[in-house]
Amino acid sequence: MRKTLIFFLALWSVNAFSARLGNLVDVQGVRGNQLVGYSLVVGLDGTGDKNQVKFTSQSVTNMLRQFGVQLPAKIDPKVKNVASVAVSATLPPGYARGQSIDVTVSSMGDAKSLRGGTLLMTQLHAADGEVYALAQGNVVVGGIKAQGNSGSSVTVNTPTVGLVPNGASIEREIVSDFQQNARVMLNLKRPSFKTANNIALALNNSFGSGTAMAESSTNVSVRAPMSPGERVAFMSQLEDVQINAGKQPPRVVFNARTGTVVIGDGVVVHAAAVSHGNLTVSVTESSNVSQPGAFSQGRTAVTPQTDISVNQGKGHMVALRTGTSLRAIVNTLNSLGASPDDTMAILQALHEAGALDADLVVI
Repeated sequence: MRKTLIFFLALWSVNAFSARLGNLVDVQGVRGNQLVGYSLVVGLDGTGDKNQVKFTSQSVTNMLRQFGVQLPAKIDPKVKNVASVAVSATLPPGYARGQSIDVTVSSMGDAKSLRGGTLLMTQLHAADGEVYALAQGNVVVGGIKAQGNSGSSVTVNTPTVGLVPNGASIEREIVSDFQQNARVMLNLKRPSFKTANNIALALNNSFGSGTAMAESSTNVSVRAPMSPGERVAFMSQLEDVQINAGKQPPRVVFNARTGTVVIGDGVVVHAAAVSHGNLTVSVTESSNVSQPGAFSQGRTAVTPQTDISVNQGKGHMVALRTGTSLRAIVNTLNSLGASPDDTMAILQALHEAGALDADLVVI
């Protein structure tokens, strides 16, 4: 897969900007909870787990036993239409019994595809081991795999992962302390002392002195009404308060899997010199056949031959002036002929040298 190099010029400035409070913070105690379970997907068209996946056959045997079907001892059911799967979901905050959520179904064995399968009833557990939802339904798969008798195959997307829309029903509610405490804690998504202080000042100006207090660069404590209706109305007004978010440090984001480099606006470098060169090593394998004479009674011998060549590209040394802008960085890297991997290495080296004013993020 060919990697691509993408430079993205952010539309916002690193200078101070105004943003909704709801976009800057999360409310402590109002969050989703992860659920997970194990089950079987049945009804596959011969694309299920093979016989060597023992836990699938054991699961089938245990399921049949629950329905009164007792298999003889030492009988291993060989079924190709069944696959063992892990079922995962996120229980959103505030969801009550009877509401539905989506579930993700992922193959655990060597099934080729889950297309056309049906997920059997699955208990979804949280971290405390309790069952909070029951899942069942038809699996929707966005990928496909086709294979011929010769072993050649074509795979589009991932056919071993599917989705059951609204496939789980909530059976137990998760109690939140959002309504129990006299104060609501706001957690900043990007911690900053400046932003936390600005949030407290803005809330005190809007709702009265003593309403909010910045406790750290991450937390802002807010005094809220105790009545559920009044608290919800207060939080709805709170989310729309405009906050001076302060100066945000520019970022350079690397995606090592796709070779994508995203450089935000405001990234500058100090005086530095960058050297770039390519080293290519080629190894070629071939075979020589030595044929003996007609009456020599010798044997034909095959001897391997290896050719190794090393090509070192011309190195380049480019000087960067202090205060070089994003456009100049892009032009300089393009002039060097840097690949995505080379660009990542160059920017990381500039950061380590103290010549790059930006936060490096690897995803």
